[in-house]
Amino acid sequence: MNTQTRDTLNEKKKQLQEELSSFAKKDPNLKGDWDSVYPRVPGGNIEDAANEVRDYESTLSTEFSLEIQLRDVTLALEKLEKGTYGICESCEQAIDKERLEAKPEARLCSVCRAKEENNG
Repeated sequence: MNTQTRDTLNEKKKQLQEELSSFAKKDPNLKGDWDSVYPRVPGGNIEDAANEVRDYESTLSTEFSLEIQLRDVTLALEKLEKGTYGICESCEQAIDKERLEAKPEARLCSVCRAKEENNG
């Protein structure tokens, strides 16, 4: 693929890392893992504590989603280096150019993605 794809993926990776770092810390012991920081409001009452737990649960969900996106972008960059970019991980056929333009980190072709969604 071309340098435009690489640049797009690198920019997306940078944005995801920045977004994650706004509320989580990178785990130095695990590749690609981030840990959300639990917000502690000093001297808070039970309502404040309940709000903290709710906010933290929401943050964990966001963290997980961003980590998956970051993983996919990183894998796409690695595939670019190996020369395997744009190949479906399931059927090993080429992923449509239009799909890669819309989602450059796509790991599956449209057919395999639809099958996965219907089975999942």
